[in-house]
Amino acid sequence: MSKQAAFNTTSNLRFFYAQELSSLSSVVKPFPVSQPRLSCVNNTLVKELGLSNLINNEDNLLKALFMPDGILQKQSIAQKYGGHQFGHWNPQLGDGRGLLLAQVETTKSDLVDLHLKGAGPTPYSRHADGRAVLRSTIREYLGSEAVHHLGIPSSRSLALISSKEPVMRENLERGAMMIRTCPSHIRFGHFEYFFHNGEFEKLDALFEYCFKYHFAHLADTENPHLALLSEICSTSARMIAHWQAYGFNHGVMNTDNMSIHGITFDYGPYAFLDDFISNYICNKSDHSGRYAFEQQPSIGLWNLNALAHAFSRYLSIDQIKQALSIFEPTFLDIYHSLMAKRLGLNNHNNIELSQNFVKILADEFADYHSSFRELSNSIVQIADGDLRSFSDRFKQKDAMQAWTSKYAREIVRQERSPESTQIYMLDTNPKFILRNHLMQKAIIKAENDDFTAVDELIEVVSRPFAEHPEFEHLAMPPSTKEKGIALSCSS
Repeated sequence: MSKQAAFNTTSNLRFFYAQELSSLSSVVKPFPVSQPRLSCVNNTLVKELGLSNLINNEDNLLKALFMPDGILQKQSIAQKYGGHQFGHWNPQLGDGRGLLLAQVETTKSDLVDLHLKGAGPTPYSRHADGRAVLRSTIREYLGSEAVHHLGIPSSRSLALISSKEPVMRENLERGAMMIRTCPSHIRFGHFEYFFHNGEFEKLDALFEYCFKYHFAHLADTENPHLALLSEICSTSARMIAHWQAYGFNHGVMNTDNMSIHGITFDYGPYAFLDDFISNYICNKSDHSGRYAFEQQPSIGLWNLNALAHAFSRYLSIDQIKQALSIFEPTFLDIYHSLMAKRLGLNNHNNIELSQNFVKILADEFADYHSSFRELSNSIVQIADGDLRSFSDRFKQKDAMQAWTSKYAREIVRQERSPESTQIYMLDTNPKFILRNHLMQKAIIKAENDDFTAVDELIEVVSRPFAEHPEFEHLAMPPSTKEKGIALSCSS
């Protein structure tokens, strides 16, 4: 095959959604940005998907995206959906700046979407420019990889294309594009839209497609729709339990930002906690605090209730309640298990111990992530009876010492040695967290065509439990001045 033809043929690309659900989407071609540059490539993921010839080569990638016969624009589509935004139904949604380019069939016969964000205007752009800015694109590129490598289900970052194109948001900024991956981009809002719009044939087609390509293991169950809703409730609960355990605030949990696969995606004004503030709001546009950190579990259940309406043609009210009832016990079980793991405890029923630890962190606004990492580093001393070396780091020294005394008794009761527990905890409690002040510094450099800080952050968040002594400065919590960076939905 000639080099000229290489970008047009990739044997593992599929176009099932575009071909089989064409009535649920619109054909749209990516609109080129000015002076595009392939600035970041997730080489490991590219290799896993068998896309090295296509993605790693800037010339091949840009031709595949923007030439008339390029493989990635040949059947590109914008999907139609609606969503509850801040609790209010909005049918006027859809891919306003993103396109489903293709699907990759993996060696395990799974499908992985290739989706281009910042692709230009679509029929669902609502008079907007359909662009993404470099700032928000870097945040999503970094955020999705950071979340994934913490063991939290997430979309993944494949490639970032920067440009010189000016894009107006709050200020004039540089435009950018990002290719991301996930099992599919089917959202709660897809089902909601076709249900509320009374387009039941399209809703049926969407369900059939999901059973065929994404939930084949449920297709032959006694009641596939009940099994599907139950699984979405379960995987959503698991995801949000991980968010709460690892201090992640999504910021915009609208139903159009909720995946049927229980993965984190549509990264906007997200943030990892610095100081532990349970009612932390990372999105300055969220004036009521609807999507505050502590509200995420209840909003997750609210969103599942909204999705469940679309199942009402297939399920009775009792069956829907049965599925929804899975959420709370699943969330609590996973959350308490994760918190016990972070404390190095085998028994996740020791809920009071983890609750009291977090309460002390909250009472004095201690740094959430550093506190767990310091506890991990101190576990051998604590087991040997030295309680003060850890507790004296806190303002509430006496309260923390009392807690540490109870904690030490649990640690020494375990069959695992304190040394083994320490290794376990250091592999569970990250040294490096993707903090907003670090991203802000990296974004400022990238806007001047220096992506070295972005590369450094990718290095540490891809292995967040490793020591990385050369990047010690990236493990430091923010100073007082660096806290509380304002984020909006344009983030």
